[in-house]
Amino acid sequence: MGLAHRLAAATATALLLTGGLAGCSLPGTGSSSNSPSSPSGGKEAEGSVGKASFDNASKPLVKGTFDSPLAQGAKIDIAVMGLKTRGRLATLTMQLTPHVPPGGPTRINAYGLNGEHGLGTSLIDPVNLKRYVVVKDTGGKELETDDIFTHMTNDQVTPFYFTFAAPPENVKTVDVQIGTWPTFRDIPVER
Repeated sequence: MGLAHRLAAATATALLLTGGLAGCSLPGTGSSSNSPSSPSGGKEAEGSVGKASFDNASKPLVKGTFDSPLAQGAKIDIAVMGLKTRGRLATLTMQLTPHVPPGGPTRINAYGLNGEHGLGTSLIDPVNLKRYVVVKDTGGKELETDDIFTHMTNDQVTPFYFTFAAPPENVKTVDVQIGTWPTFRDIPVER
């Protein structure tokens, strides 16, 4: 870890500890019934550094059940929860639920469910005729849920996220392609 990362982590830790010792509640520690919804559809949390929010879509925009080559009779439920822009980035949130029959593999991940291929999730912009791929950080790591190392439990929902460059303001909807499954059409871009 570089010096800049260590300094940032130490500063964040000090701020959180100071807020906790001063009697301030930390984000996520308050009662959920008292948490007001933010205008963006997320929840607000108060901590020692002010207000913060997180995405909290409760109902999917669209969902589907598809076959998986992982095992005979295996299926996957894919739910698109939302596509929200913030600044120059857009975050796609999804939920994947594997359904593997008895006798199938016990180690389940999205890579296996997609026939041992990366998900290759992308946004397709029908207005500007562009495909948006997941952005990478300065270390070259894609800003997405890992499709190999994220363990999935059979018949249980696993949240996934993918971060892209935000489509321009004139783009109101995009198509979402994930893995080898059919494309989800007309997903609204929330701004």
